[in-house]
Amino acid sequence: MFQLITDVDYSTSYSVGPTAGTIGSLVGYIILVIALWPVFRKAGFPGWGAIIPIYNTYVLVKIAGFHGATVLLFLIPIVNLVFGIIVAIRIGAAFGKGGAFSFFLLWLLSIIGYLIIGYGSSTYIGPGGKPAAAV
Repeated sequence: MFQLITDVDYSTSYSVGPTAGTIGSLVGYIILVIALWPVFRKAGFPGWGAIIPIYNTYVLVKIAGFHGATVLLFLIPIVNLVFGIIVAIRIGAAFGKGGAFSFFLLWLLSIIGYLIIGYGSSTYIGPGGKPAAAV
């Protein structure tokens, strides 16, 4: 009634080189660094900060006008989505952009939005859109 199948080939084929996902991720990361570098420079932070993954998030939170420790909110599921939108809106305000621009181009399509801010005519107003107080 039942037949034992013994001639099944269980060998798998492994790719030795980089996959398309790896190459795509690397290209996306390089474009993001190119986009964030001038944004950081305009805000008065070192441009090389765009290269370091966690530090660049810290700098974006500082540009948004939040305390640096709020980066930890990105580790909490669901909260990270909401906080990411808030940070994007505050970064847009820091460069004189409206809420729709910030939501769609700084949160949803961030690489395009940061390229527009970094290489466009946007000027840095202050953290979170509030002009920096004269010292």
